[in-house]
Amino acid sequence: MSDELKSIQNYIQALQKKLALGDATEHTHRSALETLVESLDSGITATNEPKHIECGAPDFILRKGSVTIGYIEAKDIGKSLDEVEKSEQLNRYRDSLTNLILTDYLEFRWYVDGDCRLKARLGSPGREGKIRRDTAGTETVAELFNNFLSHRAEGVGTPRELAQRMARQAHLIRNLIINAFKNEPEGGSLHTQLVAFRDNLIPDLSVEQFADMYAQTIAYGLFAAKCTIPDKKDFTRFDAAQNLPKTNPFLRKLFQYIAGYELDDRIAWLVDDLAQVLAQADMEAVLKNFGKHSGKEDPVVHFYETFLKAYDPKVREMRGVYYTPEPVVSYIVRSIDHLLKTRFNKPQGLADDNTLILDPATGTATFLYMVINEIHQAIVGKGQHGLWNEYVAEKLLPRIFGFELLMAPYAVAHLKLGLLLQETGYEFKSEQRLGIYLTNTLEEAIKRAETAMREHHGKSPEAVSLVS
Repeated sequence: MSDELKSIQNYIQALQKKLALGDATEHTHRSALETLVESLDSGITATNEPKHIECGAPDFILRKGSVTIGYIEAKDIGKSLDEVEKSEQLNRYRDSLTNLILTDYLEFRWYVDGDCRLKARLGSPGREGKIRRDTAGTETVAELFNNFLSHRAEGVGTPRELAQRMARQAHLIRNLIINAFKNEPEGGSLHTQLVAFRDNLIPDLSVEQFADMYAQTIAYGLFAAKCTIPDKKDFTRFDAAQNLPKTNPFLRKLFQYIAGYELDDRIAWLVDDLAQVLAQADMEAVLKNFGKHSGKEDPVVHFYETFLKAYDPKVREMRGVYYTPEPVVSYIVRSIDHLLKTRFNKPQGLADDNTLILDPATGTATFLYMVINEIHQAIVGKGQHGLWNEYVAEKLLPRIFGFELLMAPYAVAHLKLGLLLQETGYEFKSEQRLGIYLTNTLEEAIKRAETAMREHHGKSPEAVSLVS
């Protein structure tokens, strides 16, 4: 008898021993299942953490070293798995988790990307704690586990595939945060984070809105960090804080927490999994043409539209998250630059340091991205490479403003413009930030921009350019 079959025989005997006592529950058999899984592959660790489970995590998380292999959700012996398959909980797991087993300890169902690949049964419960064995079941279950433990998720290679994978996991992170928040005391880590969000962003933020913003920000922050090191195959959340542009102190502080060892373990396991998805992604294919000024659409912009469509299509429609094609944006920006030069007596156009550039619905900052590109080409085109750092700090950043309603595009705008400025050779100072803000009124946006310009120049701007 092979070692695999012997392990399964020992597992059945352990189940029968507990069943004979007459008071077994689904929790009773977890140790036997853990022993079985770890005996089938000596490198596997099966974690059964009650704190995770009460917040909405599967019963077992299987890892090989630091890499997550898969998940197991266990129900009581005799529980109808057909009924469990219809539950909201399992649908959520099948949508979010690539490699999953559902079991009642005797029957096993293996799912890959939500689809059931294989079913196998060791037997069925009989009288007095006995198990009526299926003669062919042992070998079939061994085959199922062999496939399950050796399965590796395919790396994604298009913006759409990556957005959909990230959206599914962001959904689960959001639900974990809501449940974890309810189960922790007021001084807990998530309560502290909610206070920080309210202090820095939205004073009347609800728990559900906080969870939603937090989940989307985690997803996009990890994505942006991965963009800065696309070839790093062992990318983890610990790389995020080190590789985010220094454009927003709050976002950097948030990611220093997310990337730290103090991140709530009830959430950390899934954040690690999301980082693992990004580590396996073909970022060269996902980011093709980004920042190359090729005239083609910027996939990073449309990546968010695709992400939000998968994550929450109602919000996408309600907030009008649809993007102007990049050639159109380029035409509008060049036209504004031309009008400033020819109609408003501004020979430097958008590069004029007394021109306020305000985008009241910035989204992921496509217009501001093009504006900075246009200005950079104007400055560098005159051979003033050495003046670029000084110009950005003193004459560009103080007069560019963007305002956004949704947290994820707000974060993306910071990250995207930060990456662009880094690409141009600009180096952010430690306390310097971009003028991208969360706000829900145009009046507030204009007041904030005019106040900043008045403080910088000692007077109101002579021209206001609304670019979106």
